[in-house]
Amino acid sequence: MTSNAFSSALPDLYEASIAELQDGLVQGLFSSVQLVKAYLSRIEEVNIGGPALHAVIETNPKALTQAAALDAERKEKGSRGPLHGIPLLLKDNIATLYEEGMNTTAGSYALLGSVVPRDAFAAAKLREAGAIFIGKTNLSEWAGARSITLPRGFSGRGGQTRCPYYPNADPFASSSGSGVAMAVGLAAGSLGTETHASIVAPSSRNNIVGIKPTVGLVSRSGVVPYSSNQDTPGPMCRSVTDAALLLAFIAGPDPRDEATLRQPGIVPDYMKALNKNALKGTRLGVPRAFIRNIKAIEETFNSSLDVFRALGAEIVDPADFPNGEELLASQAEKLVMTVDFKVGISKYISELVEVPTGVKTLADLIEFNKINADLELPGPFYTDQSRFMDAEGTQVDDAYFAALVRNFDLGRTRGIDATLAKFNLDAIILPTDVLEPKPTAIAGYPLISGEYFIW
Repeated sequence: MTSNAFSSALPDLYEASIAELQDGLVQGLFSSVQLVKAYLSRIEEVNIGGPALHAVIETNPKALTQAAALDAERKEKGSRGPLHGIPLLLKDNIATLYEEGMNTTAGSYALLGSVVPRDAFAAAKLREAGAIFIGKTNLSEWAGARSITLPRGFSGRGGQTRCPYYPNADPFASSSGSGVAMAVGLAAGSLGTETHASIVAPSSRNNIVGIKPTVGLVSRSGVVPYSSNQDTPGPMCRSVTDAALLLAFIAGPDPRDEATLRQPGIVPDYMKALNKNALKGTRLGVPRAFIRNIKAIEETFNSSLDVFRALGAEIVDPADFPNGEELLASQAEKLVMTVDFKVGISKYISELVEVPTGVKTLADLIEFNKINADLELPGPFYTDQSRFMDAEGTQVDDAYFAALVRNFDLGRTRGIDATLAKFNLDAIILPTDVLEPKPTAIAGYPLISGEYFIW
């Protein structure tokens, strides 16, 4: 069954929602085996062949076997729920069972063949719900921690991810493979991770929906880390409904991630928030000072505000941050992220069952890249590892803790919190391409992106 094998009566892989696919499975219009075959055929068609989008690093050799088992379970015991037999993709920094046959490498040959102790918490929750992981998506190597000048969407293992909307276009930030995969129908849904724009930016660029949850809502255990203060997995899907559905399954406390133990005792049902009348009476603020001299984007954004007004929202414009210039100028986030990566990556590697390359620390990764430059540092565009070098020179000290305090003060207290209170706002909205979401990144606050940020 190819991606074109769905008849006109069935949903196609470009547009099918998870609910539509589940309905087809329930009605027996097709099986999970057929669905997996269709998606794998689609991946083969466009990932390396055809436009060579390089969105998927590898596929699951046991996906069809798992699909057959879930088809049999459906017949014998009934469905587990809305994700039973649904094919998903996970970013290649989210661990999946080694026995399944897929690697977890953050795009680097340094972790190729490494043995993870278990599924990442988010993956385990989805697997328990009956989802099938058909592959791992490409990313900016180490989620962007290696270099600030490295083209976004490049990894040594996966090559250069390309945006499908224009030849050789920038796929925009580290979860680029998940964004591109959703744009061209390579799975029913996907997960990415965000430290600073890595879910929301590629979601916007690839015309899908990405949700960056509040840090601590979704566990990071089993996820290759960048920053323990800013990292979070989150859904990247073709619709708000699909993204809300995945979020409902992956949210929740995990003893292996202390940050999740501070969330409310009962995880909300995000599907109940899908209310077309929800914007009536809300106040949405526009921090106009952040929209800087990008006339075409600003004009389109301004016209979109009328859509929100038509849905019942009151637009407060301008609603500028009282500390906007100070927030954007601060270098505290850079220090926190570099220290966090140096500490976090050593801890992550130490908890692996086996690492065939022998790397243990950030210094080892830097040296591995130098020795294996043909794989990791191919010229002329992919030779840089300056962020690695910067991070190696850092340590946990008073300056680090002061930077943490400054981040929370700038992002939360005098930033988002102050702006929401000053203008009595329910949310803040901006065009995605204008401002990387620094305020929410350093605050650990949530963000949803399609074409616009909504805080």
